[in-house]
Amino acid sequence: MIRGLIVVLALSTAFSQSRSLPQSKTMTKGPHRMEIMLERHGASGWSTVDPGLVLAQGDQVRFRFRTNFEGYLYVTNQSSSGAYQQLFPLRETGQDNHVTANKEYQVPATSMVFTIAGPPGYETVYWLVTPARLSEAPPRTPPVPQDYKAPAPTGTGNLTPRCDDSIWRARGDCIDNSAGPKLVPRGEQLPQSLAGANEKTSRDLFFMRQNDKEVISSPVPLPGPVIYEFRLAHK
Repeated sequence: MIRGLIVVLALSTAFSQSRSLPQSKTMTKGPHRMEIMLERHGASGWSTVDPGLVLAQGDQVRFRFRTNFEGYLYVTNQSSSGAYQQLFPLRETGQDNHVTANKEYQVPATSMVFTIAGPPGYETVYWLVTPARLSEAPPRTPPVPQDYKAPAPTGTGNLTPRCDDSIWRARGDCIDNSAGPKLVPRGEQLPQSLAGANEKTSRDLFFMRQNDKEVISSPVPLPGPVIYEFRLAHK
């Protein structure tokens, strides 16, 4: 079991070095598109759920990820308790983080899942997608500061999830509209391995929802690594 989720992406000097590396032929023209689906395990098996669904303690979840271009993926989670865990690639299995166009990947991979635990709040999963492999391995995640307090989603001021009343009345689901994928806000405190990365990565990303699928797209081929976050709300 993996408790909580976080994707910490290694950049620093590797970021600038990766920009000079050749890109795959599939990345030379046309918009780049990434798709993420959140799944939860229930009595009838795995099913796709709304990215803003407020999860409960003990819920088992995972992601489905697909791109229309070749590249490399790094995913790290920071739980509501502040603990970090790399979800993709999994060091323990020697997993390759190369992703092929139009192929679906499970995060975490294989039969592993993560179980929602820790204080109510938000898990922050960082996604780093890059057209060329980073020249340095992702660093080990740092220890959690003793005085750590999970940040509230930008613009909400709330440390605990809140239901959208209109969705609750219409569907009976508790949906927190501040959850789901977003650009990492400038100035947001990031893991040490990501320090400065947010100022260098592309801001020209578009986020849209298609049913229960989240689509992140760039109008042009990615010139280098991009980073965004997916917030999971839970009780």
